[in-house]
Amino acid sequence: MSATRGWTEAEIARRVLADLWEGAYVNLGIGMPLLLNELLTPEMGIILHSENGILGMGPAPPPDRRDDDIVDAGKAHVTLIPGASVFHSADSFAMLRGGHLDVALLGAYQVSMRGDLANWKRPGQRIAGVGGAADISVGARRVWVMMRHLTRDGEPRLVRECTFPLTARGVVRRVYTDMAVVDVTPEGLRLAELAPGYTVADVVAATDAPLAVPESVGG
Repeated sequence: MSATRGWTEAEIARRVLADLWEGAYVNLGIGMPLLLNELLTPEMGIILHSENGILGMGPAPPPDRRDDDIVDAGKAHVTLIPGASVFHSADSFAMLRGGHLDVALLGAYQVSMRGDLANWKRPGQRIAGVGGAADISVGARRVWVMMRHLTRDGEPRLVRECTFPLTARGVVRRVYTDMAVVDVTPEGLRLAELAPGYTVADVVAATDAPLAVPESVGG
């Protein structure tokens, strides 16, 4: 872990990886979640899904071995692990809508205390549409979020109510930030783990929603 306060983005990715299991089918959203693709090894047995039509996505290739036909949903070059499949995006979304993915790991602008997800548009931002995030967030069996606990302006991203346009309501189950791991429960947010260098008081102050703190979590 980092000697500085909190987790780096790479360390957040490693923390997420510790909660995944062999045989899990996982969709990685654009941004911070893609860091997991560089950490996975074939021995872990975790299968990555990309919404544009890959099951068995591997890490980025060396520049001299890039194939412009093998890219992820963000148009970044990737590889295929042994046994991978490629298919039409309609089939990919059928997997999503059929509940066949174990985990969707997404980035977010905001997550509410009820698990509402806002991750596709900031107020005033011009963007074509929500894209695949709406299907992914309601189709996966579990939705986990990776994000910074605070915005660059110091505003909380874990909030009572999302003020940004929603992607889906009540879907997020766990949030990994640079400060903590937080679960979304039927009773609201619950602190699961502190990042190094932070106290319970730090995380409570950085969260714009009630945060339950079990006795097992140190402060």
